[in-house]
Amino acid sequence: MKNIIIAIIFCATYQIVMAQNYVPSIGNNTTLHYICKLHGQTRTLTLTTEMTSDTLVLNLETRGVKSSIRTMPEAVKSGTELSFNQGENAPILVLKPTETFFMISQSAYQDLLKNNQFVYNNTTYVLDKNEEKNPVIIDGKALSTLHVVAQIDNTELWILENPDFPLLCKVAKNPLGINFTLTEIVGQ
Repeated sequence: MKNIIIAIIFCATYQIVMAQNYVPSIGNNTTLHYICKLHGQTRTLTLTTEMTSDTLVLNLETRGVKSSIRTMPEAVKSGTELSFNQGENAPILVLKPTETFFMISQSAYQDLLKNNQFVYNNTTYVLDKNEEKNPVIIDGKALSTLHVVAQIDNTELWILENPDFPLLCKVAKNPLGINFTLTEIVGQ
């Protein structure tokens, strides 16, 4: 009887621990692996972070394309547009001071927390407070994300609950036909 009670307590504790979402840290030289669906094609995409005091660089690699995409510090703090550039334009691409890449700005993230919505690319994204739909799973654990839905076209975003680096972990129903899911984080 004692063993049964211990087994039940162990199983309950295990379930509680496994049910909790986690927020991985993203720092310099963190590698992010994505699966991208683009107009019916599936591609892998790798982003490796380079963080300096004044710039965030995401080194992109995907099937024959290598590019360094530079996000300006003002965009990381208060950007209002998402760049869907695929790295094909230049080996080094400097985004506009209003553009971010694979993340929303810190101020947009704060707007989301405070107002349950934010505006990006002139589109309002509203927090979906329903039970988590299609969570992003890494190493058997669900990432702690905020799920938002665009009010104009039903694009869905899953944003990592990290105020310093509000990473886009998943995009679905994108009218541009570019949908992606984070599958692995290395170097966290």
